[in-house]
This record gives sequence, structure tokens and C-alpha cells, in this order.
Amino acid sequence: AALRRTDVILEVGPGTGNLTVKMLEKVKKVIACEIDPRLVGELQKRIQGTCLANKLEIKVGDILKTDLPFFDACVANLPYQISSPFVFKLLLHRPFFRCAILMFQREFALRLVAKPGSKLYCRLSINTQLLARVDHLMKVGKNNFRPPPKVESSVVRIEPKNPPPPINFQEWDGLVRIAFVRKNKTLSAAFKSSAVEQLLDHNYRIHCSLHNTVSTFLIYCILFLCMVTYILTSEIPENFKIAEKIQTVLKDTGYSEKRARSMDIDDFIRLLHGFNSEGIHFS
Repeated sequence: AALRRTDVILEVGPGTGNLTVKMLEKVKKVIACEIDPRLVGELQKRIQGTCLANKLEIKVGDILKTDLPFFDACVANLPYQISSPFVFKLLLHRPFFRCAILMFQREFALRLVAKPGSKLYCRLSINTQLLARVDHLMKVGKNNFRPPPKVESSVVRIEPKNPPPPINFQEWDGLVRIAFVRKNKTLSAAFKSSAVEQLLDHNYRIHCSLHNTVSTFLIYCILFLCMVTYILTSEIPENFKIAEKIQTVLKDTGYSEKRARSMDIDDFIRLLHGFNSEGIHFS
């Protein structure tokens, strides 16, 4: 973690404080987030009356429901069941932090760093790598724990990209989610789902209605009341079919026969731009 004397560290799931105490000796402050009140009591007793006590701040509660404080680095043996939502909570947190050194279940860690073409490459891989540099640091065997868990573990370093890529993440994730539902299918096949077509048709009509020549007041009314479906769609032909438009975009961008499992970040950026330029949006 390359901790510095001036660092404020975020730790999630400190337990009885084995890692916490080591960090308190090296940094300015540790903010420890713990959901179990019994463990909070154990941690408080451990440092009470020591010179480290004034460097520790304990937050009691669910970290996924808590606003993250300012911190320089996150160092934690994370509760594995919250791995995925916590990673994205971290990566969307502002202001930026320097890095996160986290222990995960081995398979989850390998998915974070998986590259296109790998069996483990998935939506988690590409979304994480869009927003951060991710490195697998080391394996941690289950026999290093008492009692030994049923799974192997790994330590990962996550360093957010600053500045982040100029991409609407909700749009990006909407596209990636569709593509990776069946990552071994061609994109042409993946986008033929009736649910996908209905969603994109709905979004397309909203886009068209907001770009027609209507008053600003009317636009605000539409947004506020959420009654945008099929409103002001005079620019859309009666025989319009979103399925045909989707397939045209896929062919024009050259991704119709591509599969999500083999596409990298640049591929998805180009595909997202192709859809957006034709008024098709994913959020």
C-alpha cells in the first residue's frame, strides 16, 4: 500500500483490528467501517488507552449504505459478499483517492484483471478496467487463515484513472450489460432480444421528442412528469422499427458479428458512439 505518515486510510470490515493496528502505527488516521457492533466493541477495547486511540475513527453501519468520507487510500480484507458493489462504489467516489489494496476471493480477483478472450472476462472486468488500472499482486492460500475458509484469496491493487474517461458511465454500463448477458453470442443476436428492443425503442422515442422543435417549458414538463413515451414523435415514421435501426448500426460500425467476450474497451467506446450518433441511448 506504500502508506505515508500523512495518509487517511479507509478500512472496511476491520474485525478485531489486526490490520487496523498495523496501519495506525504508520498513518495519520484510519477510518474503520464495521457493521457488527460486537466487533466494534472489541476494536475499541483493543486500542483504548493507547497512543493510537486518537488516530482511529470508527463508523458503525453498512458501508454500501454509507457516504464514503475523504481518504487517501483504501486498505482492507474486504467481506467477500460485498466485493462487486463496493468496488464500483469506490470507483465512482469523488474526490479521487490514490489507490485501494483489497483482498478478494481468488476467482473474483481474476475476473477483475481478465482480458478479452479469457474465460473469466466479463462485464465486471471491462467496467473496472474502464475506470481504473487493476493489478493482481499476490495469491493468499486458505491455510493462511484461522479457521481456513473454503476459498482461495488474492490481493489486488486498484488505481482509479484520474481524470476518468469522458464517458457517461450509465450509458456505457447499459450497453455492456446487454452485450455480456450472452457474451458468446454475436452482438447481432444479443440485440434481437424483445426486451432489449423495447428498451431501446422507448429511449429512442424520448430522444426524438426532446430534440424536436418544442418549447423549453414543454420539455421540462415531459421530464418532470415522466410522460415522454410516444409524445411528440412526429419525426418518427409510422413504419419505424427499432430492430432495423439497431442492426444497421451494428453493421455500419462493423460489430454485427463480433462477440462481447473478445471486445476491448476501445471496441465498446466505438460501438457506443455509433449508437448515440443515431439517437439510440442506454440510460
